[in-house]
Amino acid sequence: MGKYFGTDGFRGEANVNLTVEHAFKVGRYIGYYYGRGHKARIVIGKDTRLSSYMFEYALAAGLTASGADVYLLHVTSTPSVAYVTRNERFDCGIMISASHNPYYDNGLKLINGNGEKMADEVTAQVEKYLDGLLPEAPYATRDSIGRTIDYAAGRNRYIGYLISLARFDFKGIKVGLDCANGSTWMIAKSVFDALGAETHVINNTPDGVNINTNCGSTHIEGLKKYVKENHLNIGFAYDGDADRCLAVDENGELVNGDQILYIYGTYMKKRDKLTTNTIVSTVMSNYGLGKALKEADIDWIQTQVGDRFVYECMRQGGHLLGGEDSGHIIFSKYATTGDGVLTSIKVMQAMIDQKLPLSKLAEPIKLYPQVLKNVRVADKDAALSNPAVQAAYEAAQKALEGNGRVLLRKSGTEPVVRVMAEAGSTEICNKYVDEIIDVMKAENLIAN
Repeated sequence: MGKYFGTDGFRGEANVNLTVEHAFKVGRYIGYYYGRGHKARIVIGKDTRLSSYMFEYALAAGLTASGADVYLLHVTSTPSVAYVTRNERFDCGIMISASHNPYYDNGLKLINGNGEKMADEVTAQVEKYLDGLLPEAPYATRDSIGRTIDYAAGRNRYIGYLISLARFDFKGIKVGLDCANGSTWMIAKSVFDALGAETHVINNTPDGVNINTNCGSTHIEGLKKYVKENHLNIGFAYDGDADRCLAVDENGELVNGDQILYIYGTYMKKRDKLTTNTIVSTVMSNYGLGKALKEADIDWIQTQVGDRFVYECMRQGGHLLGGEDSGHIIFSKYATTGDGVLTSIKVMQAMIDQKLPLSKLAEPIKLYPQVLKNVRVADKDAALSNPAVQAAYEAAQKALEGNGRVLLRKSGTEPVVRVMAEAGSTEICNKYVDEIIDVMKAENLIAN
């Protein structure tokens, strides 16, 4: 990943390490890059953070100054920007959001004309421009200056698209939605109401600073309690920009991304819809998912962490279902990104069609206890390649073979090595994680 752009865009604290000047210059370069030879058309969406308005105007100023026409979706979700970019033939889409992060953070997610996350070679050029390593983009003049267009209609078309994907109506089903005071506050209820559900909504009063605050997919406890106390059939929780979805069953129990992959993957297989017989997830997916998929005779591919790597693997292999335990679920037949509301519709379809409550659908997958510890080290690569550490890792893997696993990986943003174990109990997990960390200490790999 680059200096500014990581696996999910340019993210940082608003006006600290992601400033309004950054946004203006990103707009300047993107407007220039896509405007060579024709009038560029760029679509922008934003979440409900206080700073999203500032970044929206800065981006629009930079883009129009470079000659691009800018279409504003206003408050909307990341998957809606990807959908509109792809289906309305825009050159590029930009989503202003820091996803599940607190309100004072924000981010710029660049989306190409196919509705996919921007290629690294393009973001590398943007970074060079931000650092003054490329010539200044020429300013548009006279009738070449771009304009901004209100494009709320694009968001409405996306809502219509979601509704069209439901194979069954939701009449008689009591559904709870936790909108995280974020992007879905104007989308999710409209979809579920249109499909006939008895819709109950919490955390749908954004004020600019309450996005993700003790709510949404990163704070599922509120929805679990709400579903149980109100005797609902099911609940769904989204994150700030609605590319994630976690579910809660009728008993108030969490159904996470791994469980959703299993539920919908086995449902697809029963209907002969899982054409490559494969589900894609990251290396962070629970060991229990792999065991359950093996028992269901479904192949499993794991990628490095990040939904963009899941999507790339799916695209290259023609796979139809993939995602992360955090709730980024990608249905590649219908979307190029994780889509929280789409995931909700698909889970509802599996539940209604099979005439089973969510708890029963999730029952066959047994998630293993997991322990993850972050170790600050002087050199991440040296720590991972150390022979003694590798020997401890291999010994733990052999000891847990068939009943769990260990995982060593480096952080992409911090001087940290993550040591994780999954096994039959938390005590066993701690035993093997601590043994590996003790070797790191003995080898003087720990940072002072």
